[in-house]
Amino acid sequence: MAQIEFPPLKNDLILKAAKGEPVERIPIWIMRQAGRYLPEFQEIRSKHDFFSVCQTPALASEVTLQPIKRFDLDASIIFSDILVIPQAMGLTVEMVPGTGPVLPQPIKDPSDLVRLVQPNVEKDLKYVGDAITLTRHKLEGKVPLIGFTGAAWTLMSYMIQGGGSSTMTKARQWLYKYPEESHKLLQMITDVIIDYLVMQVKAGAQLLQVFESHADFLSDELFDNYSFKYLKEISEKVRQRLKEENIPEVPMIAFPKGATMNSLEILAKSKTYEVLGLDWTVNPIEARKRFGSDIVLQGNLDPCALYASEEEIINRSRNMVKMFDKTRYIANLGHGIQPDTPIASVTALIKGIHSV
Repeated sequence: MAQIEFPPLKNDLILKAAKGEPVERIPIWIMRQAGRYLPEFQEIRSKHDFFSVCQTPALASEVTLQPIKRFDLDASIIFSDILVIPQAMGLTVEMVPGTGPVLPQPIKDPSDLVRLVQPNVEKDLKYVGDAITLTRHKLEGKVPLIGFTGAAWTLMSYMIQGGGSSTMTKARQWLYKYPEESHKLLQMITDVIIDYLVMQVKAGAQLLQVFESHADFLSDELFDNYSFKYLKEISEKVRQRLKEENIPEVPMIAFPKGATMNSLEILAKSKTYEVLGLDWTVNPIEARKRFGSDIVLQGNLDPCALYASEEEIINRSRNMVKMFDKTRYIANLGHGIQPDTPIASVTALIKGIHSV
């Protein structure tokens, strides 16, 4: 397949770091860096609903570029949402102000699986690919562009729970009550994820992140059986497909938020992903000790640390680098940035990281 011609890349720090190569300075990007904390994003949202922004390539691209214009970041991440996959599979997803994502007709029991469709990703999620291609051109090679997806368990839990939850009880019940059907649903979602990530690379994504945002609801046993199994398949099959289609591989990041140290260690030592994202509860020194020196680590400042003074943020960011070590490391928060984070705090964080 012919590769799309894009402007030459001027800053490849994150790609080098993701491959474990030496870098002259630590790369940093921020989860949800294109979002509600930016006044220019709020302005766009005042005129368009959330999924309209996701589904309109020109708007998604504009929003993706907003933090790159404002801050000295080392990567951009395409503006989208993990729940575009459940939408493409036939479920309604609404973004409700003050509540977050809501799926008004969730999957209640296995008889509901017939409601799901296996989408044609190239067609049904083409708007994401178009936004990626447009953004690669508009970036003019300034920084690499990250594509992403939710992982299978995280998407399944939203599809069953019908939205966010502090317990995910309905979704977790499935794993015990309907183990076979749980695997069937997870496999259906995984097949879509693989197509989706391959499409993103074809469109121009230079790095991929898989968000297992609900790993904190899984014990080691459940993580191994219902998360790791599919995370591994996603990575292996995406690489296999790219190879078959003669498309260069891109580094992949797994971010299993809230996973136990044992679960993280299994994922790290499997070498399935080049980069492992850590949330803010994980001690970087212990992670380095347990996971070995091969894996690149990403993270993990507490997003709430950005409410500290600018001086404190700079000190904390420098201290974080010392704990992770400068090699095989990508700086980030330990989860998405909060909507009311001061802009000056983001500048201080980036300044702190780049000064080490």
